[in-house]
Amino acid sequence: MKVLVTGGAGFIGAHVANELLKHRHSVRVLDSLIPQVHGPERKRPAYLHRDVELIVKDIRDSEAVNKALDQIDAVVHLVSLVGVGQSMYQMAEYTSVNNLGTATLLQALTSRPVNSLVVASSMSIYGEGAYRDGSGNRVDPPNRTLEQLKMGSWELMHKGEPLIPLPTPESKRPALASVYALSKYDQERMALIVGEAYRFAVVALRFFNTYGPYQALSNPYTGVLSNFATRVLNGRPPLIYEDGLQLRDVVSVYDVARACRMALETPAAGGHALNISSGKPITIREVAERTIKAVGGKNIQPEITGKYRTGDIRHCFADISLAKQVLGWEPRVSLEKGIEDLAEWLQGQTAVDRAMDARAELAAYGLVI
Repeated sequence: MKVLVTGGAGFIGAHVANELLKHRHSVRVLDSLIPQVHGPERKRPAYLHRDVELIVKDIRDSEAVNKALDQIDAVVHLVSLVGVGQSMYQMAEYTSVNNLGTATLLQALTSRPVNSLVVASSMSIYGEGAYRDGSGNRVDPPNRTLEQLKMGSWELMHKGEPLIPLPTPESKRPALASVYALSKYDQERMALIVGEAYRFAVVALRFFNTYGPYQALSNPYTGVLSNFATRVLNGRPPLIYEDGLQLRDVVSVYDVARACRMALETPAAGGHALNISSGKPITIREVAERTIKAVGGKNIQPEITGKYRTGDIRHCFADISLAKQVLGWEPRVSLEKGIEDLAEWLQGQTAVDRAMDARAELAAYGLVI
């Protein structure tokens, strides 16, 4: 197939392009090379495969999108501004790029139909993950109160007892806690609705915390492992909110790229939203400690801030049984191997640490408690 990858010059997109080329598909990329990710020069990244055709245009440019779709058989739609915290004070820009950009692509697809569309969704749409109470009953988790957070009482409570986190299935009701989460849900649902109406296969892949080579190390709104690695490379401790015991689910970008390719190649996947992750919970503190060890940060320990960011959730990790069933996909890269691979790539990389700048911006808007 000839595949258009929107946002394909970014971290995940470049790996998707490599995966598609490896399986004899041809790849065209539409990417605006925004400075926050690609730097002020906005140059074609060196990591983008030489066989990739790159069109530097904005996803909201309908003329550019229509031209990019010429002779295209399938689309992987990855364009998205990414950052829970940043989305809470750049609402207009996040909504414009993520929501309007997706609508512009879908509008073009109504007159330039393709066989299949894979759209990048996110774990953020769940808000809190799935939980049960002490009796084993599933509970729709309540929001943590401001008073609770100010006291540093981090766990979700139900009838005076802490709730117990469970693997989160796709059937969990969305709980949108940030403008970013809202925009990702909008991207997912809009694509599935239009695909059904115009009879082309759409698969929404709900990515959990993705890590690996090519991450934008100087972008403080990118993935958690990248942020931690950037701090360590600069001789500084990773900053951890709350107490560091919140559970997350991290997945190698190689596994994510393979899921994107398999979703394009699996006709029966049309109409599904699927979790893509490792399915293994890990605390944020352990992620930081493993990153420090892999990067070689001597005498560095994570800094537990005891602070809360608006839009953050306590626990969320994936139930990946549906992706296994529908795609025949399962993760292959262990966290140990994945961090080792990331650390190898990090050697010789330059990373500007902007974590404190991002924290200051959030604080200025009253988004840190």
